[in-house]
Amino acid sequence: MSGRGGFLLRKLLWALVTIAVVVTFNFLLFRVLPGDPAKSGLRDPRLNPDAVEALRERFGLDKPVFINLEEGSNPFDTQFTAYIAALTRGDLGTSYAFRDRDVADMLGQALINTLWLILPAEALAILFGVTLGLFAAWRRGKAADVAAVTFSLFMWALPIFFLGIIMLIAGANWFGLPAGGRITIGTEFDSFTALAWDVGRHLLLPTLTLALALLGEYMLIMRSSVLDVFGEDYILTARAKGLSTYRIIRHHALRNAMLPMVTLIALTLGFTVAGAIQVEAVFSWPGLGALTIDAVNDRDYPVLQGAFLLLAVSVVVANLVAELIYGWLDPRVSEE
Repeated sequence: MSGRGGFLLRKLLWALVTIAVVVTFNFLLFRVLPGDPAKSGLRDPRLNPDAVEALRERFGLDKPVFINLEEGSNPFDTQFTAYIAALTRGDLGTSYAFRDRDVADMLGQALINTLWLILPAEALAILFGVTLGLFAAWRRGKAADVAAVTFSLFMWALPIFFLGIIMLIAGANWFGLPAGGRITIGTEFDSFTALAWDVGRHLLLPTLTLALALLGEYMLIMRSSVLDVFGEDYILTARAKGLSTYRIIRHHALRNAMLPMVTLIALTLGFTVAGAIQVEAVFSWPGLGALTIDAVNDRDYPVLQGAFLLLAVSVVVANLVAELIYGWLDPRVSEE
C-alpha cells in the first residue's frame, strides 16, 4: 500500500506499538519500586499481618508478576495478564488510598479540571504566539522585533513554577483574584452564572500563567519559520510582482510557515497535560497534577499507573495527530 493510505496505516501501527511499549513499561515501573503498597496503612495499629495479606490478595499483589511457575497453576494467572485484561475493559483498578473509589473515575474528574485549564491557555498561547511571530518577522530588525524576541525569550526561560508564584502574588495583592482552588469554599451560589463567574476568577491566574509559559516558544518558532519562508524563491517572485507584505504573508507564506507550528502545537498539547502539574500545584487547582502529587505521597500505585498511562498516551496521540495534520498540509510527506 502506498500513498496516503499507506502513510496513515504506518503511523497508526507505530502509535499502537508505542502504546504497547508504554503500557508494559508503566506496569513494570511500579513493580520495581521499593515497598509493598498493601503495607502503606501499617502505621494504623489495628492493621494486623492477616489484614495486610487480605489486602494483597484483594488487589492481586500475591500473584506472580509475569509467569506463574507454580505446579498445577495457570501460567498466565499473573499480575501482568490481569492488568492487560483490566485495561481492555477500561478498568484502571481501585485506589489504595481511597479503597472504594475507581481510578478511572478519579482520573476522569481530574482530567476534566485539567482540560478546563490547558485548553484556554493553549488557545491564548497559539493566538498571541502566532500573531507576535508574524509581526516580529514582518518588522525584522526593528525595535518591535527586538522587544517581541526579548519578551518571548524571557517567558521561555522563566521556570513555570516561579512564573506561577509571581502571578499568584501579583493577582492576589493587586487585583484581588483568588490565590488557589477551584471555587470559593463555603460560598452558596444561587445560579449557574454565579458559579461560572467564581470558577472563572479562580481559573484566570493559572490559565494566564500557562499561556505565558507557552507563548514564548510559539512566538520564536513562528518567527523563525516565517523568516525561512521569506527566503524562498516563490516569495521573491511575489515581491517582484509588487504584492504587499500583508498579501504575501496571508496568501503565500502563512500556510508553509505553519507546518512546524502544527507539529509543535500538537506535541506541546500532549506534554502540557503533564506540564500543568506545576501550575496546578502552585494554584491548588484540583486536576491531574494535584491527584498525582497526592498519589505519590500516599503510594497509591493504581492512581499513579493510571495517571502516567494517561499522560503517556496523550503524548503519543498528540504526536500521531501532528504527523497526520502535517501530511495533510504537505502532501509530499504522505507520498514518501
